[in-house]
Amino acid sequence: MSVTGTPLDRVDGIPKVTGRARYSADQTLPGLVHAVMVTSAIARGEIVAIDTAACERMPGVRLVLTPFNAPHLPKGGKAAADIPTAGHVMSLLQDTAVHYNNQPIAVVVADTLEQARDAARCLRVQYRQADAVLDFAQARTRARKPDEDESADSRRGDPDAGLRGAAAVIDAVYTTPMETHNPMEPHATLAAWDGDQLTLYDATQYVTGVRKAVAAAFGIAADKVRVICPYVGGGFGCKGSVWSHVVLAAMAARQVSRPVRLVLERTQMFGPVGGRPLTEQHVVAAAAADGALHALRHDVTTCTSTIEEWLESAALITRRLYACPNVQTSHRLVELDIGTPTFMRAPGEVPGSFALECALDELAERLGIDPVALRLRNHADTDPEKQLPFSSKSLRECYRDAAECFGWARRDPTPRSMHADGKLVGLGMATATYPTYRSPASAMVRLLADGTALVRSGSQDLGTGTYTVMTQVAADALGLPPARVRFELGDTAFPEAPVSGGSQSVASVAPAVQQAAAAARQRLIRQAVADTASPLAGAPVEDVEIVDGWLQRRSDPAQREPISAPIRRAGGRAIEARASARPGKERQAYSMHAFGAVFAEVRVDPELGEIRVHRVVARYGAGRLLNRKTAHSQLMGGIVWGIGMALHEKTELDLATGRVANANLAEYHIPVNADIGTIDVSVVDEDDPHINALGTKGIGEIGIVGVAAAIANAVYHATGRRVRDLPITLDKLLD
Repeated sequence: MSVTGTPLDRVDGIPKVTGRARYSADQTLPGLVHAVMVTSAIARGEIVAIDTAACERMPGVRLVLTPFNAPHLPKGGKAAADIPTAGHVMSLLQDTAVHYNNQPIAVVVADTLEQARDAARCLRVQYRQADAVLDFAQARTRARKPDEDESADSRRGDPDAGLRGAAAVIDAVYTTPMETHNPMEPHATLAAWDGDQLTLYDATQYVTGVRKAVAAAFGIAADKVRVICPYVGGGFGCKGSVWSHVVLAAMAARQVSRPVRLVLERTQMFGPVGGRPLTEQHVVAAAAADGALHALRHDVTTCTSTIEEWLESAALITRRLYACPNVQTSHRLVELDIGTPTFMRAPGEVPGSFALECALDELAERLGIDPVALRLRNHADTDPEKQLPFSSKSLRECYRDAAECFGWARRDPTPRSMHADGKLVGLGMATATYPTYRSPASAMVRLLADGTALVRSGSQDLGTGTYTVMTQVAADALGLPPARVRFELGDTAFPEAPVSGGSQSVASVAPAVQQAAAAARQRLIRQAVADTASPLAGAPVEDVEIVDGWLQRRSDPAQREPISAPIRRAGGRAIEARASARPGKERQAYSMHAFGAVFAEVRVDPELGEIRVHRVVARYGAGRLLNRKTAHSQLMGGIVWGIGMALHEKTELDLATGRVANANLAEYHIPVNADIGTIDVSVVDEDDPHINALGTKGIGEIGIVGVAAAIANAVYHATGRRVRDLPITLDKLLD
């Protein structure tokens, strides 16, 4: 029996479509009251006073928390920023400084949400405003090297020499804008104190990180905090960190001695909870007449906030993707009065691939070489940066399969040469890659007297299918049908697991689940063969297996009994096993990445400049899939988001006020069904015996990598107009 790899339906599908799945904002407790976060109206300065009198007199209002009455936290609450991955410098009302527009500056708590919202509008805030730095183009003259990132710059070989001997050189600047996560579920926290014990129902990608960061902010032991999150309505990176509203909800709950629910408004998703920073990327690519790369330079300038440093490492992809002997990269930061950026689906690789893959396309045209042929000519058989073999790499197969399915051979390379239905047709392609990460993780398996299994790990499910694939892994390891396995996650009371970010949940948690299940199975077998009442009594342990919920002898399957029988005879006491899995020294011996090839066809109205993505064909090499159905959904979702990045998304910062001008889903443009053509995506068979025992790699992020570049390259092929600044809007195609 093997269910791992099969397209099993989501085990959490029915609760979600029937509304029984309870997200963080759905949770409720006796005595619950509601909080609304108030944010600043200036980009830089100081709060002089907040008039709360009218607000406090309004019906139902229980608390108005401001910098002038907020309880003091240890180290000003900044200790939370020291928690790796999860921590950020938060705005916790510990001082009156304003660092960006939309910064949290107060919290209003009332009996109902409507009362809290109404009262929040009555706060009167007096500011002492200062000049804000908001214009990236002007501020970039003060760009600096990151303080604590020794890997910001790199150099191998002699790029200058490589440029001198090249037959063709591309020297261009590419830009990507600020972008904002907009998951359907906004951030939400319910905080409740019981004495010195704090329980948080939080919309998060990292329950353990929230626990540690919140405990640090309050200066209490981590075991005093429990974080619960059974479902996440989308995260994409923004819910991987702990933001101000989480601690503010806990502060308010302690002040009013009631459970407090705080849900961010959609406009508050812009600034206080991060986003993708803008990038300006200068790429120089040089090659010989046969297409062999001689030199690559990739210099990235990106923005961060004034309160902490955040680096979008967009040039990392250039260091390792192609076999080029001379490569130089750099990263520089520009401080702006904005909220701190954060992880956003495939941070670094997405903007970096746009610049690199567009430059490669330009180089191919300059040389008169097919874009696929150019990439194959420079295929890296080993990691050129680390000088290590890849644990597995199926990129050649991805190019071949995707190109054949797409019909790349029919492409006329001349821009504006292809037409269909009165539209200009463009065909473009790009390479995708994303690192394969793995972190320590733990799991628990409990075999119960009713013949079912309970499996737990403190992981998270962002809608990616974690519930389902872990059920499959446990079912196979135990020898049970999936219907008899219940997998639970999203609770710090469970064995610890890493953040659900960096495409690492499957690679990290699945081995722990497999090991814990194998240990529980062995304990049950040993108990059965030692039980004189069992038909398996006295059998060699190695001769006993579990198949479809039955303990049976390999040598004589007729000697068998249900797994519940020995447990019941032992008084019904459950058999439990725990396991922890962690990466070993394999990363020192191998470079680990997933790879892919993305082909896009666009159709452009020659008079109006309207762009439609007619179809996308993509192939990926990402190890062994645990579930082809959920994997397909993940990769499709990434491609759809890539279409949005290419054509729609941009966070419009008002340079006069620092306010985001399109902070809602009406004006922050994202693709809808009508914007999506045909998407053909699949994964090539790939065996990776080195990443973990299951051979699994993460796929949550690679689906978006390279999509914007493939579309940009297709737009150029259709129109002859090279757009190097995302998003590609119709005005950029019109004279």
